[in-house]
Amino acid sequence: MSPRAVVTGGSGMLGSYIVAQLRDRGWGVRALVRSRNGRSWLEEQGADLVVGSLEQADSLVAAAEGCDTIFHAAAAIGSGGDWDAFYRGNVEGTANVVQAAEAAGARVVHVSSTAVYGRERYRAVPTNEDVTLPPLPAHDVYGRSKQDAERLVLAAHEQGRVWAAVVRPPVMYGCRDRQFAPRIGPVLARGCFPLIGGGRSTLALVHAGSVAEGAVLAATTDAAGGKAYLLANDHPVTASDLVRCAETGLGRGIWAPEVPYSVGRAGFGALKLALVAFGRGDLARHARGTLEMLTRDNPFTSERARTELGWAPTVRPEVALVEALRWWWAQRGADGSTGR
Repeated sequence: MSPRAVVTGGSGMLGSYIVAQLRDRGWGVRALVRSRNGRSWLEEQGADLVVGSLEQADSLVAAAEGCDTIFHAAAAIGSGGDWDAFYRGNVEGTANVVQAAEAAGARVVHVSSTAVYGRERYRAVPTNEDVTLPPLPAHDVYGRSKQDAERLVLAAHEQGRVWAAVVRPPVMYGCRDRQFAPRIGPVLARGCFPLIGGGRSTLALVHAGSVAEGAVLAATTDAAGGKAYLLANDHPVTASDLVRCAETGLGRGIWAPEVPYSVGRAGFGALKLALVAFGRGDLARHARGTLEMLTRDNPFTSERARTELGWAPTVRPEVALVEALRWWWAQRGADGSTGR
């Protein structure tokens, strides 16, 4: 009998790629969705839709019955500062996933994030899975909630309640992207994208299809149990590469003047002040992180995933990133602001 899986967040970007990876491998797949509306494309991929949510423990137990693995890709995301909302979605929701997996005798592959490292990601040597997760500031509610969710999952494995593994991607891109492309796309579409420091730094950016591949490999590798894997280096992408891919994906030329780091830092400082003035302190807190992403090399190494899981993504950014930006451009709203 073919293995069966449940994918939480199946209608999201990463979840949809996990569904596709599993179907390509002959798995039976159930996708947990809040509503069937607008989800027919998942059924076209061969997934059975199960209506439920992370907050509804009974719906998770029902979805997991008879399944071998739960791929937990759903999460509360965003730049807001409501700890209670992130705790409910990312910690309590993950606890419900573990409970459902325990009842079904299923494995858990939990999708975490490199946000668990906070600013400690930048080190003299590449950051790997052996780096101790640091305390995070109170305002970093997303990173804190992902740390807590990881600890919960790995503790359940240690206690023998479930077999579990964790994967940690950085910023992801792909079709059905609701985060990266909708934020960077409107900037690129204006036709001007200054390259700070020449745009030569490699971005902490990975294709969602590569992450899906790593998650499936983790689920099917017995030795992965109880471990975390960074899936952060499929193929290098610089800021210059991003502009070139955007020109193709958006079908327009983009002026990309090189500017000194000092000018870029001053520009982001002004942006931060403007965001605060307009009442968007939540976004202002990310200005420094965005500047670092654009000007500092990807600090992570995925050597453990390559060695232990055999993770070797083949889809290159000049194909996948172009496809992702083209998809966003085709799906944008009348004002070009949405990538849904």
